[in-house]
Amino acid sequence: MRCIAIDDEPLALRQISGYISKIPFLELVSTFRSAVSAQEWLKENSIDLIFVDINMPDMTGVEFVQTLDVPAMVIFTTAYAEYAIEGYKLSAIDYLLKPFGVQDIIRAAEKANSLYELLQLQLKMQSSSESSVETEMSKEERHSETDSSAELIADASSDREVLSVHADRKTHLVKLSNIVYLESAGEYVRLHLADGTKLVTLFRLKNMESSLHPSQFMRVHRSYIINLKYISGYTRGRVFLSNDDYVPIGDNYKEQFINYINSNTID
Repeated sequence: MRCIAIDDEPLALRQISGYISKIPFLELVSTFRSAVSAQEWLKENSIDLIFVDINMPDMTGVEFVQTLDVPAMVIFTTAYAEYAIEGYKLSAIDYLLKPFGVQDIIRAAEKANSLYELLQLQLKMQSSSESSVETEMSKEERHSETDSSAELIADASSDREVLSVHADRKTHLVKLSNIVYLESAGEYVRLHLADGTKLVTLFRLKNMESSLHPSQFMRVHRSYIINLKYISGYTRGRVFLSNDDYVPIGDNYKEQFINYINSNTID
């Protein structure tokens, strides 16, 4: 992925540039000390991912992202935790709280790379489908057919339920207990499993939500549903899962999440 980094502090910019150089799937195309200069550069250049500091004097990172004509994935960097919610409102991939280390930026970059690969897969599938008779169906008909294929069925080997998911040109029977969280990406849903596997399927998150037990799963963001048993901790704006991953908590879901924590936690 082609990326740029923006930070008005020279030391911070050198640090993040050094970290990016250690990530093989990232290509650092340019760096900028101001959002204004990056804005001018982007008028003539395309990019996949932007690392941008939020608190800058000429233009804040949030203001900069809001002016982008062509959407790009964004990872915010900031020394102020209170900016995290503002970043998530702009659908940022992640935010890195300074001071952060190389593992923090690798984890954020991997999230971006997963979405990038998903978008490339989507483009490939769309290109392939245009040449087939099957895709003469309307968008609604495609969704109707696909959505009906993901359903709860009984697992013959146990009493547990599984989700039937079409991905990678085959049907996977995924135990609900093995799903750590589900992530929406446009018309697709990415399932993150306990063993590290990720399955991408053509599906609507809101439709998949109706197939999940509310006692086991909770929607904590418009783009995320988590398996409650994997919660390992939480902080302002995010919930940590037991595989050391985390997802954002949306403003509209915060009260429900806190109520669950309060009713299931012994002080």
